[in-house]
Amino acid sequence: MEKFTVLEGVAAPMKLVNVDTDMIIPKQYLKTIQRTGLGKGLFSEMRYNEDGSENLDFVLNQPAYRNAKVLVAGDNFGCGSSREHAPWALLDFGIRCVISTGFADIFYNNCFKNGILPIVVSPEELEKLFEDAERGANATLTVDLGAQEIRGPDGGAISFEIDPFRKRCLMEGLDDIGLTLEKETSITGFEAGMKTDRPWL
Repeated sequence: MEKFTVLEGVAAPMKLVNVDTDMIIPKQYLKTIQRTGLGKGLFSEMRYNEDGSENLDFVLNQPAYRNAKVLVAGDNFGCGSSREHAPWALLDFGIRCVISTGFADIFYNNCFKNGILPIVVSPEELEKLFEDAERGANATLTVDLGAQEIRGPDGGAISFEIDPFRKRCLMEGLDDIGLTLEKETSITGFEAGMKTDRPWL
């Protein structure tokens, strides 16, 4: 998993509330277990017209936000089914951080497991971030995980809380497999002992 330390980039504003995982990545994209290639399906029912052409009114199709790294979203983002494809699609598109006033629990947990930082802010802070994001490519946000700060284009800063263990995992690029491999020496030693003590196993 790619490490997350400091992220600087354009933030796309998405003021919709209750964006569920089916809106993030519709069911027809769930046939794969590959984590790559899903970016094209991200928000596809809103991004594309029925003939397959781009809906130019959708935020991620607008020139300023095509390379957005941060998504500033309405409340209760990621509700609905537990599909892990939702953070996979966001990550494949290039989104490494989602900021909202609230997330569905399963989506929130899945973000951390896949290298995306979900940040919870107050409604007042979210409004300020929407204002910054609506300035497009002329304004970038800096998300500093070490300092636990979001810095705006005008120099203002918003502090955020994060569980220390999850913070360490993101900063060191540790997913569940990486955490297990940290114990590789102990696991190997245990397995060797089992062969000696219980050769019938």
